[in-house]
Amino acid sequence: MNLGRGLLIVLEGIDGAGTTTQTRRLADALTARGYQVHATREPSDGPVGKLLRQILTGAHGGMDQTTLSLLFAADRADHLQREVEPALARGQVVVSDRWYHSSLAYQGTGEERLWIAELNRRARRPDLTIFLEVRPEEAARRRVGDNRTEEIFDHLSTQRRVAEGYRSVIEMLRETERIEVLDGERPLAEVSAAITALVTDTLTLAGIPC
Repeated sequence: MNLGRGLLIVLEGIDGAGTTTQTRRLADALTARGYQVHATREPSDGPVGKLLRQILTGAHGGMDQTTLSLLFAADRADHLQREVEPALARGQVVVSDRWYHSSLAYQGTGEERLWIAELNRRARRPDLTIFLEVRPEEAARRRVGDNRTEEIFDHLSTQRRVAEGYRSVIEMLRETERIEVLDGERPLAEVSAAITALVTDTLTLAGIPC
């Protein structure tokens, strides 16, 4: 099914919330219904995104939040131009594992958040953002269970700070964009079903039959 115009759906949450798994499951569910879907992620698979993935594992030593904020904004601009906008122009549903909400939550506190928002002013606003709410302690347990490579933001105290950051970001942005919060600690299939229902509603509101 070609939509004629695309929609951007974003999944957000702290590390271990399940955004990667649910991005894949949502893409599969929409594809099974006949939609053209493009699943993607941030950091992206572009040149800046690849550098960021190295940095997140500590490969290049320490890096301050200002530098990280600039790199994430640069990757997002490249990601949008190189991958997201072309897919939307083809009428695809783009499902992204993270967007600018992550930058605001991870790198932004207080006045810094306003500066990061300005850096990302040209980033496309999602048609729907779904935040998977998971306690930092549960997210940490999941990361250990998945044998994930530890990244620079994975310390429990940092994830607690990021979780608080997301709450502030959601309150800040809810007046200008649609953000839905789901309990990410429910069984996997239940979370997937809830996400699919929200996306289906968004497609319907956009005049796109399922």
